[in-house]
Amino acid sequence: MGMELEQIKGFIGTPLLWEGNLQGVEQFIFPKSDMINFKVQPIPQNIRLGHQVEHIFHQLLDHGKIYEILLFNQPIKNENRTIGEIDFIVKDPHSQQVIHIELTYKFYIIDNQIKEKIHQLIGPNKKDNFYDKIQKIKQQQFKLIQSKEAVNLFKSKLIDEKNIISKAFFKAQLFLPYKSNIIDISPFNSACICGFWLRLTDFKTSDFYEQLYYLPSKKEWIIAPHENVIWKTYKETLILIKERHFNENSPMVWIRKSNALLGKFFIIW
Repeated sequence: MGMELEQIKGFIGTPLLWEGNLQGVEQFIFPKSDMINFKVQPIPQNIRLGHQVEHIFHQLLDHGKIYEILLFNQPIKNENRTIGEIDFIVKDPHSQQVIHIELTYKFYIIDNQIKEKIHQLIGPNKKDNFYDKIQKIKQQQFKLIQSKEAVNLFKSKLIDEKNIISKAFFKAQLFLPYKSNIIDISPFNSACICGFWLRLTDFKTSDFYEQLYYLPSKKEWIIAPHENVIWKTYKETLILIKERHFNENSPMVWIRKSNALLGKFFIIW
């Protein structure tokens, strides 16, 4: 259960990417719950991190006992064709409010060469970005619950489709450019900043020769760097990074400094 517990702690410790409403998307506020009696349930380790995060969120909702989970990971089908998937439909038993929650957990580098802040958040492999994701949430995922297929499903499950409001639960880890002096990243939450990013040419400088490194698997990206891994030297790490870059992959790297300070960064290919 060690990995599962660390993943859950990492998820809880990651702040929301923004507060309130951004681009017409409202954040769901997760109620604080007492974690003392929390029992970790197994999280499938053979699925991608995004799906593992859904299992974590499900466990936390279950434990909190504030919301009733009506639907989880629900495909919406037109005959045999899946037209979309609903992450969560929950109900507040006190207010009777039904909430559709779209869950997102992302890792973004901040590219301050881009003028508009809303466009600066980009995936470390440059395959995705925040602006496209929030448009997809608003234009596709939120609108899915209005489709006739979804409405028919809700009726069959006795869910009042007229009483559903849609919200996001959008958490992210952000990485600043190496040696940047950026302070204000509004409208985003600066508490999400947890490291930096750099290019291989920057890594090939004397700043990095003396430290030890570890390349976490994707499933470890969510957890905080810790001592209990097999650390590698600069030379060993450089070989691994070049392999990743050859495969057009930007690795996350944990760094261990001589004074036992731990940190993390991305090396962009």
